[in-house]
Formats: sequence, structure tokens, C-alpha cells
Amino acid sequence: MTMHRYRSHTCAQLTKAETGKTVRLSGWVHRVRDHGGLLFIDLRDHYGMTQIVADPDSPAFKTAEMVRGEWVIRVDGEVKARTPEAINPNLSTGEIEVFARAIEVLSAAKELPLPVFGEPDYPEDIRLKYRFLDLRRETLHKNIVARTKIIAEMRRRMEGAGFTEFSTPILTASSPEGARDFLVPSRLHAGKFYALPQAPQQYKQLIMVSGFDRYFQIAPCFRDEDPRADRLPGEFYQLDLEMSFVEQEDVLGTMEPVLRSVFEAFAEGKPVTREFPRIPYDTAMRKYGSDKPDLRNPIEMQAVSDHFRGSGFKVFANILAGDAKAEIWAIPAKTGGSRAFCDRMNSWAQGEGQPGLGYIFWRKEGDKLEGAGPIAKNIGEERTEAIRTQLGLEDGDAAFFVAGDPKKFVSFAGAARTRAGEELNLVDRDRFELCWIVDFPFFEWNEDEKKIDFAHNPFSMPQGGIEALNTQEPLSIKAFQYDMVCNGFEIASGGIRNHLPETMVKAFEMVGFSRETVEERFGGLYRAFQYGAPPHGGMAAGVDRIVMLLVGAKNLREITMFPMNQQAYDLLMNAPSDATPIQLRELHLRTALPQK
Repeated sequence: MTMHRYRSHTCAQLTKAETGKTVRLSGWVHRVRDHGGLLFIDLRDHYGMTQIVADPDSPAFKTAEMVRGEWVIRVDGEVKARTPEAINPNLSTGEIEVFARAIEVLSAAKELPLPVFGEPDYPEDIRLKYRFLDLRRETLHKNIVARTKIIAEMRRRMEGAGFTEFSTPILTASSPEGARDFLVPSRLHAGKFYALPQAPQQYKQLIMVSGFDRYFQIAPCFRDEDPRADRLPGEFYQLDLEMSFVEQEDVLGTMEPVLRSVFEAFAEGKPVTREFPRIPYDTAMRKYGSDKPDLRNPIEMQAVSDHFRGSGFKVFANILAGDAKAEIWAIPAKTGGSRAFCDRMNSWAQGEGQPGLGYIFWRKEGDKLEGAGPIAKNIGEERTEAIRTQLGLEDGDAAFFVAGDPKKFVSFAGAARTRAGEELNLVDRDRFELCWIVDFPFFEWNEDEKKIDFAHNPFSMPQGGIEALNTQEPLSIKAFQYDMVCNGFEIASGGIRNHLPETMVKAFEMVGFSRETVEERFGGLYRAFQYGAPPHGGMAAGVDRIVMLLVGAKNLREITMFPMNQQAYDLLMNAPSDATPIQLRELHLRTALPQK
């Protein structure tokens, strides 16, 4: 029998069972070690690693002395069992080694701009420019393989839940998803542009109107946004889905087990929430100061205004007396009861542009538990004790206070909650805490333009339908809209759609769009709704972010094969780049660059 030109086995396959066999392996030289005359080569391929041994008597020794890191070689040799003390339990091939008889260099490598072995931290621009080397590193390689498996699991679970995958167009019309579109000039229609989809939102709704019941897609989305750490510039993927004849409860009830099982399959034993709590938006803001709360942090804020009304702490008492909207919120901090920690939190708050962060901390004086700090002195023993009782705090605990109009301080309060939880190590990092945030506001007030705007997705159904739009105070209207949150990240967002043309027009009119504008800008969808649209709803889950959480990566570039850098530049392919004069002429374009 003739042997395959490059390999009889992969670098992860050989075990003690193959002892004595002659085999052929091909791969990259991971590293070479010289042990007094014996040469050891770690040979690596996509699957794993095998130790190759070359001794001076072997005809392969001359070549073995020559090879360097990341050369591609073919090795023929004999499988031998390692002695018990030489066994490497971390390798699938750790019980054997291959004694080289012949080595052929398939491809030599120049001196490396970036080490693969050992994966030291390395400047990002070099890692991205030489991404093909970076991807050979074990951690990154493993992350990319995990990503593929996670997406395959999503597909499997979606098909199991009765969804069918349909593809939607990439060249489409500009849409008001909220971010900037990437535009593609049309050669055939001079002066006109396609847009890359920010999301398949209108198409997926049209698929429902077309009579397909449950759609999903692993969809690429394109947004011309300024890069941020938790968002890749340019493009990202989402698990996009839509269902017909459903209410909010149906979507949540269908998608919770799908995403829970994806998490469980890749959590490597870390606990995953069994029943996702449903938290109304208003409650989340009051308890956690965020609509994407990290529930691994046990701190829950409480309103404590009444304890400060007419109290000796004039700052808070005056705020409450002077503004009917004003409240005082407490951030209880278990184990935070030391002056040093309270001072640290106070100076952190000043760094955030706040005047400071008031606090009380409790400690035993003899057998009496008392509150310490300036606030406790000013409001007196009775009120201090009432606050401690309400918050359920003990000896060695603290509470921090924020005051004013909650709308204005809520995000700072949320940041303080996060800060206290992290600093005091109250956050259990080895778990996945998932929840739904529901009942988002339909509209919000735009302070700059002094008008109401859509708070989220303009295509959502308002709770109470057109009647709510006609009779309720606009800012009190809730939407059938929901987010899924994991460990402080929003990982999915969705809603029940507004499938009734009159309700749709009314909602857009309230933010200042005329019926004509709606017909023009959402022509396809608006027209479709005239011809029998089923009630429908859905959501989209962020594939990149879910993968990032599951593999424990710090940023999205660690789970993406060929990402751009922070400046939205692709260093590997040199994109974006200039177009040739011929290309521009065909597209009827001229560039007007900003003056230097």
C-alpha cells in the first residue's frame, strides 16, 4: 500500500495503539528543543501536536538541525511509547513520540514578525497585519473553532424549534436603523446608491407577510459606526429570527430554551440561569441603574428618600424639598464598611465628574452597632438605624447615596453599583446570569430638539395599540419590546412588530414624520401591510458577543478571524483603499477630500 503524499495521520491522532507503526505527519514546527544531541520537534497542525524525536544516527537529523519555528515539514517515522515519566497528560498524543526517519521541508519560513509559540502579548497592529500567524496561536485558533461550533449549535437548536433559514439581500435600500449606512454606488443607475443592511429588519418582516411562519438567519449586519471595544467596526453577525401569529410570551418562551441550551453546551460546567427572570425596564433602572444589569452582582439599590426628608443632613433635605421629582437612592455595599473603602469610592465619584458620593458605614462599638461618617452624624441615630434596617446591613457593611432627579443620576448610580460590586469582589465571575428586560418605553424625550423620539425600534407595537397612541401621555406608553441580557451585556433585542398600517403611521406622526414620509421611506413594508399581514414578532441575538462571553475573550477581535483595527482599517488587506480613476469614472463619482 502506498502512503499518502503528506500524511497518514493528523498531529492529534496517534496513541499507544499505533506503537511500532510507520507513520507520516505534516505540519508546522511549533518549536525545536535540543537535549544534548537529541532534537525534539513539536509538530503542530489544525488538530493538535505530536512530539518528533531525531537522534544523530537518523538520516533525518541533518534536516532536523536546519528547521526553525513555523517551517512546514513532512515527517516519516516510527511511533514509540514514551516512558511513564515522559508522558504529557496535556496532549492527546502525550503517550507517544515519533522517531524521525525522513524529514522533507515543504515550505521554509522567514524570520517571524510575531511569535506563535508561547503567545506573548504583542502589539495589536502587528498581530492584525500578520493575522495568518496570529491565527496559528492556540488560544485564537481555539476561539475561532469554538465560534464555528457555537453557530452550528444555534442552527441546530433553531431548526429543532421549527425555524427555517432564509437568506436576505446584502445590496439593499438605506434604512433608518439608527446607525450610518455603508453605501455602494450603482454603476448602472448613475448617482444612485445601494446600502448594506444594518440588519435584515424589513426583509424578515416581509418574509412573515409572505406567509413563511418561522424564519431565522445567521445574518451579517453592516453599520458605519465609530469603533468601540464591545463593537467591531464595520460588520458583525446576528442570529436573526421572526415568528408569525405570536405574542411577546411566545417569542420569549421559544427563544429562552434555545439560547439557554447554547450557553449550557459551551459553558464548560459554569452554572447558567435556569429560569430567566423577566425584569421590567423601570424596575431594572431603579434596582440596577441599567437596562443591561450584571446580575452576578448581588447589590440592589433602594429608594431611601423618606429617611432624609426634613433631616439634619441639609444637602439632601433641601434637594428633596426643592424638587418634586427628586429622590435619594441607596447603594448597599456588603463588607464595604471601612473608611478607606468609602474614601476610595468618594474619590472615584469625583473622577466621574460628581461632587462626591455620600456614605454611612456600620461598625460595632462595644456591643452597640453604630453608623459612622458625616451623614450618620447629621441625621442622627434613629434615622441611621432605620436606613440600616431597610437595607438589611450589618457590622462591617456600608451604604452609598445619590440624590436628585433619578433620570439625571441613574446611570451614575448604576456605575457606582458596578464599581462597589467589583471592588468588594461580590461578583461571582464563574457563571452566566441571564435575564429578560421587558416593557421598554416606546418614546423618549429628545432634549436637544425638544420633541419626542422613538426610544428603541420604530417598528414595535405599542402596548395598547393605536388607542394608547391616541389617549395616553406619550412618554408613559410602553412597547412590546424586550432585551436578553447576560452578565451585564445586552446579547439580544427584539419586539412584537406593529403590523397595522394606521397604527404605524400614527406612531411615526407622533415623532414628526408625515404619512408621505412613511410611505416613501418604508414603502415596501408599508405597502405589504395593506395586503393582510399576520401579527408577528422576533428578535436578533449578537453572535459575536455571545461567543465572546462563552470563550471568556476580552474583546471582539479575539473571536473574529480577520477583524479591522480600532480605526476601522484592515491592516492585512489594506482596506479601505483608493479607487482607480477608471473605477470612479464608471461609477460617475468624483472624490471631494477635506482640505488639509
